[in-house]
Amino acid sequence: MERRFACTTEELENGSTMTLEFDEPIALYRTEDGELFATQDSCSHEQWSLGEDSEVEGSEVVCPLHMARFDLKTGKALCFPATVALTTYAVEVDEDGKVYVLA
Repeated sequence: MERRFACTTEELENGSTMTLEFDEPIALYRTEDGELFATQDSCSHEQWSLGEDSEVEGSEVVCPLHMARFDLKTGKALCFPATVALTTYAVEVDEDGKVYVLA
């Protein structure tokens, strides 16, 4: 695993998402409470970018294509049509507010 710079905390508002263009795209999420999570970018049900087009609700992400829901902490698929969990990645924030993903 490699520690990769993603953004600063100022660049990702609470309740928003972004796609990180690493070797494999990774979705970065910031909940309304300010918690940061990272998963594979593509929905496991249908190849749809979660970082570009999804909704964060509490500690869950909702894919708008077919309304699949995933737990941001574990990646677990929470409802149909998704049945396969998302890969999750650790997120670190340094004292300067720089956000890193371990991928």
